[in-house]
Amino acid sequence: MAVYTEVSSEALIEFLARFDVGELVSSKGIAEGVENSNYLVETTQGRFILTLYEKRVDAADLPYFMALLDHLADKGLPVPPAVPDKSGEEIHELCGRPACLIRFLPGVSVTRPTSGQAQAAGRALAEMHRAVADFSRDRENTMGQPTWRPLFERCGDSLDRIAPGLQADLGRAIEDVAANWHRFETGEKTELDRCAIHADLFPDNVLMLGDRVTGLIDFYFACTDFRLYDLAVMHAAWAFDATGTSFDKSIGDALVDGYTTLFPLSVDEQAAFGDLAVGACVRFTLSRAWDWLNTPEDAVVTRKDPLAFWRRVKIYDPDLAAKLPTLS
Repeated sequence: MAVYTEVSSEALIEFLARFDVGELVSSKGIAEGVENSNYLVETTQGRFILTLYEKRVDAADLPYFMALLDHLADKGLPVPPAVPDKSGEEIHELCGRPACLIRFLPGVSVTRPTSGQAQAAGRALAEMHRAVADFSRDRENTMGQPTWRPLFERCGDSLDRIAPGLQADLGRAIEDVAANWHRFETGEKTELDRCAIHADLFPDNVLMLGDRVTGLIDFYFACTDFRLYDLAVMHAAWAFDATGTSFDKSIGDALVDGYTTLFPLSVDEQAAFGDLAVGACVRFTLSRAWDWLNTPEDAVVTRKDPLAFWRRVKIYDPDLAAKLPTLS
């Protein structure tokens, strides 16, 4: 979440008049995240999140995201569906951007999860995967493995401004990961289940009260991809400190334990997990590098260190890490 597009009080009041949510009391921009412009909106009837979708989110994908959230909400999962306006529409336009008014969920995102919280979050991911068994829509992973090389090439030698040698080393890692992904795609290495996945379930996208998950949020990378990749993304996001230098095995194990209460991992899946986790590290290194190099200076947004995920590769693939000097 972030603020790229400013919304005046007058524009917001006019926008809210389309809904049956009461009158505006206050609004505040939310700086965390990097994808969309987000505001915490309070009205006389409650709290909501106003999201304006910026360039990375294609407006054509919004019906998929809204359908997925509605599907999960109907299954009883703690997700924030969009609020329909008085005519039943969920997707609108505000300040030249597609926009939705989202239900506010209670809870806080944890920065230092306990094992109990990690286990609950892992089970929540599994419950989401179980709930989408009958979700019929598909969406390509627009940040999936085939996109990594083109994004890498767009970053070019600017990567070495982040860390000397990063361009060459990241290029080698992408080739290594692509070879493994090809084996997964063809079933040569192992056959992996596919379903609708969140693809970005970081701690700040999970709301909790104590050890209870009260919200799964920010589904704007959701897509159809390997189910186990979703767990690998979550493991890489939860089991390390913010710098990527300290690995907490107990948190990673608790996360997997919670997930496997519903989806036990086969021997082949266990063998594939490390490769998928390296892929997650490469994916977030690339997207963070691009944002680091291209975020407008006047944007109200928290930039995230690309090297934090790059360092995680050492845990998931020590052999690959030994070939990459910038990881040492």
